[in-house]
Amino acid sequence: QVQLVESGGGLVQAGGSLRLSCAASGSIFSIEAMGWYRQAPGKEREFIATIRSRGNTIYTDSVKGRFTVSRDNAMRMVTLQMNSLKPEDTAVYFCSVVLSSGKQYWGQGTQVTVSV
Repeated sequence: QVQLVESGGGLVQAGGSLRLSCAASGSIFSIEAMGWYRQAPGKEREFIATIRSRGNTIYTDSVKGRFTVSRDNAMRMVTLQMNSLKPEDTAVYFCSVVLSSGKQYWGQGTQVTVSV
């Protein structure tokens, strides 16, 4: 079992920045990847970014150059630094971890709202 607690969401003007954090506890020794997804109203949940146990990162095209995912060496914390935010980035952001077994866990979600 893995428990995930997110923090850092909020309201920001377009062009601004926010930093999301996610603290992991439980069976953290078997985490293969940590990352972020988001879900806008009326849309499906979409992948944003991931960082694997070896440190390599993957981003969806819409956030490349604006968002940065990072983690601590112990894989207990994953962060998402979001710069140059746009109104279309408004969504509920979810932290996720994937274990070496392939099982995926989710945080409760944190709201990010970008105003024009």
